[in-house]
Amino acid sequence: MKYHLFDSPDFAGVKLTFDQAGESFRAESGAMLARDTGVEMKTGMQGGFLKAAGRSVLGGESFFMNTFTATGSGQSLYLAPASEGDIIARELSGETLFAQAGAFVGAHPDVTVETKFQGLKGFFSGESLFFLKLSGRGLLFLSAYGGIQKIDVGDEGYVVDTGHIVAFSEGLDYRIRPFGGMKGLFFSGEGLVCEFHGRGELWIQTRNPQSLASFLNPFRAVQGSSSGDAGE
Repeated sequence: MKYHLFDSPDFAGVKLTFDQAGESFRAESGAMLARDTGVEMKTGMQGGFLKAAGRSVLGGESFFMNTFTATGSGQSLYLAPASEGDIIARELSGETLFAQAGAFVGAHPDVTVETKFQGLKGFFSGESLFFLKLSGRGLLFLSAYGGIQKIDVGDEGYVVDTGHIVAFSEGLDYRIRPFGGMKGLFFSGEGLVCEFHGRGELWIQTRNPQSLASFLNPFRAVQGSSSGDAGE
């Protein structure tokens, strides 16, 4: 199977080309843009009802996933996430990645998608209480809002704003703390940050959906009082 990322980083999508009949790829419900007529699609719940419900309710993913299977060589499939932004490709070879809720676009059928509770860390992060846990073997695609940058974390660690985390490898541990202490929490404009330690890979996104919502909030339409109410 071959792939090509296009229109990155603003409106990224991926084109998959199957090498032979019988090759399959599993994608998030609604991620398909187009496909060859010979590519068959089957909708189902990965891992049964309970795991599918967990991914949907807790992990920000859809309840069902679509599996696309080629009936001949050279057939293609186009995928893209719901929101604008970038896509990263990662080949898993038995290791585990953790990703933010809603980041999953698609993966080889041998890649398992589950949810992992953050514990008490999640209550203070300002983000989802659950990460997606991705493990197994095969090609994987994750998306983010904005561009994506990869950071190789070493012994000194790394600090990331909680709203900009896309994914990280299992070799990393983290703790959530205020930026610059309590003074920084209220006056720096940064709020809470995630401090990573260990050795591994870390992916961050250049934009934060919550920051966008805060920016647009003053411009939203507000319903005014009617003239009759004003006279009462």
